[in-house]
Amino acid sequence: MKTHFTSHKAPEPVGSYPHAKKVGNLLFLSGVGPRKKNEKSIPGVTLSQDGKIINYDIEKQCISVFENIKLILNDAGSSWDNIVDVTVFLTNMEDDFDKYNVLYRKYFSTPFPTRTTVEVNCLPTPIAIELKVIATI
Repeated sequence: MKTHFTSHKAPEPVGSYPHAKKVGNLLFLSGVGPRKKNEKSIPGVTLSQDGKIINYDIEKQCISVFENIKLILNDAGSSWDNIVDVTVFLTNMEDDFDKYNVLYRKYFSTPFPTRTTVEVNCLPTPIAIELKVIATI
């Protein structure tokens, strides 16, 4: 049985998808970015008038992404400690991968979840990082 789940605490999805889908005892999260609920600004991002990124703080974005994931997991009956797999999308691997790894080690503990990190050309909104997570319930 599949159950769609939308958190009332996390930022609204930017497309037609739920925050998560429960299948058995697994919870599959859609991609999660750093936006905050009911806010148009993005933590750690300065935009030009035409919406292009002028500069960004990857640490602020990472922390905000992690906090959004915690909200979704908790609302869905899971928790941060139940994460088993993480897919990381970075728009600037060269500049941001090492910083991300430092924060990752602060937020995750051993045994670490499995993880894949890829660089992408862009993300659906002007952000530098997005995570896709699978957790147990």
